[in-house]
Amino acid sequence: MSEVLSTEPTTSHSVSTPPPGPSVEVFAVYGVEPEIQAYAMAKYSRSSLSMKESLKEITLQKAEKFLNTFYFQYGHRSIADLAHIALAIERLSILAAIVVADEQRWDGQERSTRYQNFRKSGYYTPSFTNNDGGPNPSARALYQETIESLFTAYEKVSQRTFEYLVGITARPTEMKQDAYERTLRARAFDISRYLLPLSTNTSLGEIVNARTLESQVAHLLAQPHHEVRELGVLLKQAALSPAYNANEESLRALVAEIRTVSPEIADRAERELLREVRVAPTLVKYADPNLYEIETRRELQQAAAELMRGAAIEAAPLVDLIETDALEIELATTLVYGHCHYSYRQLRQTIEAVGEARRREIIDLGLRHRGKHDEMPRPFSVGQQFRFDILMDIGGFRDMHRHRRCVQIMQDFTTVHGFDTPPEVEASGVGSDYEAAMKRAETAVQKLSASGGEEAAQNAQYAIPLAYRKRTLFKMDFAEAVYISELRTTPAGHTSYRNVAYAMYEAVATKYPALAKYFRVHDVREPVDLLKR
Repeated sequence: MSEVLSTEPTTSHSVSTPPPGPSVEVFAVYGVEPEIQAYAMAKYSRSSLSMKESLKEITLQKAEKFLNTFYFQYGHRSIADLAHIALAIERLSILAAIVVADEQRWDGQERSTRYQNFRKSGYYTPSFTNNDGGPNPSARALYQETIESLFTAYEKVSQRTFEYLVGITARPTEMKQDAYERTLRARAFDISRYLLPLSTNTSLGEIVNARTLESQVAHLLAQPHHEVRELGVLLKQAALSPAYNANEESLRALVAEIRTVSPEIADRAERELLREVRVAPTLVKYADPNLYEIETRRELQQAAAELMRGAAIEAAPLVDLIETDALEIELATTLVYGHCHYSYRQLRQTIEAVGEARRREIIDLGLRHRGKHDEMPRPFSVGQQFRFDILMDIGGFRDMHRHRRCVQIMQDFTTVHGFDTPPEVEASGVGSDYEAAMKRAETAVQKLSASGGEEAAQNAQYAIPLAYRKRTLFKMDFAEAVYISELRTTPAGHTSYRNVAYAMYEAVATKYPALAKYFRVHDVREPVDLLKR
């Protein structure tokens, strides 16, 4: 039967109009301590209070009680993701900065070797000891002599390459003299940085959430270098101690001005405005050395040594795109990769030959000491389609190290792979000085490693210049391979990582020709305008 539509007018009182609801509100929050902010955000899932209502009713004591209950007792560790902390680390070595920055879940910036003379930074000197634990003055003297000679060569190469670049680069009439010299000085520092030792002091700033900071501290406390372990202690103390108040001077002046009018109000203002703030007094207080990491490192180092039995390190290209492996082979190979100086390809060949039982023993080593709250270590992040085994100078690696969307498995610092020499060094007439400095440093590193005492091999690494090559395994998806290749081949970049990024592109283009057209790379063989940054 067809539907009959009414033609009678609808009276106004028959229409039901819903009451207007509250409109969407979006606002930024400022001036709240990280742990209180974390508590307020965590209450969204546990209370009907709005953010503003939560912040008004929260006290530091309430936040601490809440976090102790839900974070530590109930294991709701995602709460710590909501407390973000800004930290400054100053006058640490480049070596230590690389270890600190080896964290995928942080944002940070380190001093650039491009824009300033690092001779003025000073350097870190480890404690050299004899086998009996006493001081080793001869090792310390050799170390300091080596570092000073590297800095002397660094200053000479900086100046001579700057003069060389000036000689081959005319200043455009529209470019001011100071801008011209500053640009070419930066290019010269890009070349002379190869001489900087890993002991060179630098500084970095980082912004992390409290959960990342907790795991970072535990990781640093478990490292083989004394300086890095001490940084773990200092980071923990920074989270627990009163933070630096950037407005303290102006606020004290304001309180003093108020005091001339009303001492009583000034006292209240002082309590409110100048009270001490601790950024993570609860969430980081139980961060201790990661024993799982310590024991696993020791056992995998031993496994790598037994597996390779002193085999010679075979020659390897700058960039090697690895073919897909069976998952167990990739796991076992990756686990031992970070504990030796062999290429992935050479290790994989050995891993394939030892058989399934031995491979599973190696995989078991990676998990044997894993505790209830321990994450799987990074080598278990496997299965990526694009895996690049990269052997490049340490200085260039520091730039590539910033790509945290990929998985990076680092090998240790060494001189066994030799060093790189920028062509401008020879062209500017300081090639012999450069090579002599490198050879002297390599000899010193070998002597310091054999000098005896605890951590002798670790202490010797501080004398390694950034020119020496370091091997790292980079695992990623296609989008990241494109991103790195495009970003790092731009003409303004450093020659070292430009060559690496272009080699990554070429490796993918060779293996997957149909994908090559999706890369918007710059050909590194084309001439570069030295005045464009």
